[in-house]
Amino acid sequence: MRMKQLKLKTRDDIMRIRESGAILSQVFAQISLIGMDALSTWELDRIIEDAIVKRKARPSFQTVKGYSFASCISVNEEVVHGLPSKKKIMRRGDIVKVDIGVVKGGYFSDRCDTYPVGKITAPARTLVKTAHECLHKSIEVLYPGRRLGDIGATIQEHAQSRGLSVVRDYTGHGVGFAVHEYPNVPHYGRRNTGRFLEAGMVLAIEPMINQGTHEVVSCDDGWTVVTWDGMLSAQFEHTIAITEHGPEILTL
Repeated sequence: MRMKQLKLKTRDDIMRIRESGAILSQVFAQISLIGMDALSTWELDRIIEDAIVKRKARPSFQTVKGYSFASCISVNEEVVHGLPSKKKIMRRGDIVKVDIGVVKGGYFSDRCDTYPVGKITAPARTLVKTAHECLHKSIEVLYPGRRLGDIGATIQEHAQSRGLSVVRDYTGHGVGFAVHEYPNVPHYGRRNTGRFLEAGMVLAIEPMINQGTHEVVSCDDGWTVVTWDGMLSAQFEHTIAITEHGPEILTL
């Protein structure tokens, strides 16, 4: 069996991925100023595509076969890969996951944020806060010599300490030269297991945290994934380079 190849990045590669990530950061800053109540997810996707193209870049998700949108927008119990739609109207009390990729000059970056629409319930706030904490706690372990299992264990332990669960069917991944690269990065696991982390790795870590069960179901549209029990899900993602000195977040 042919082994998948790990594509380490040079300092120049990382600089160019950071340029792509800077565009993402600007787009997310623009999104944060938008009032989402009564806006359709299709309208939000149009705003996102326009913002990316104006910065002389391209939505990287449009390089995926069969996908034409600039973003994935998942609302409430939708976990990931939500298709933008004119019929899907965001309302006060919703939580909205906005997942965007950018490619500029052949270099790819990914980011996802979860937005509350107006006032949300206390349990929903706890979910969103915990998902954000899970991502940033996992970034703290991204040093050469640590292992992939340390990332997943950090996320899983924190989520479960809050009575929440971690989606297992979808993982983080390498990124930089393509939308998805080796290795896969599970958001659950055991410490001191998996391949060793190396300087030059660039990873997209994107924990999906659920209120109820970790189990998910794919919808008939072939893309959207929802929680099995209909409870809420939240997600945050950054593209991070592992260097000799530790992690560098490239999408801030």
